[in-house]
Amino acid sequence: MKHTPQFLSRLEDIFAESDYMLRYEKGNFKAGWCLLKSTKVVVVNKYFPTEGKINCLVDILRAIPLNTETLGEKSQKLYQEITKPQPA
Repeated sequence: MKHTPQFLSRLEDIFAESDYMLRYEKGNFKAGWCLLKSTKVVVVNKYFPTEGKINCLVDILRAIPLNTETLGEKSQKLYQEITKPQPA
């Protein structure tokens, strides 16, 4: 995966097309992100560099179930790429 602002934007698009709301806020989250499951809000530390934000968003996408039917074609492909099992 590339750690570029364009790739970050593509990850943000997945959240925009899903039921989850993505917010960048200041906070001292130990993992760099916080997931409020009951309200489907994802909060990422806004002071993280681009690479940190990307890593957080990828971790979150692997941890939460998304309805892929709401995603566009490009977002579906990227989501499947991110969530496919990693070889051991």
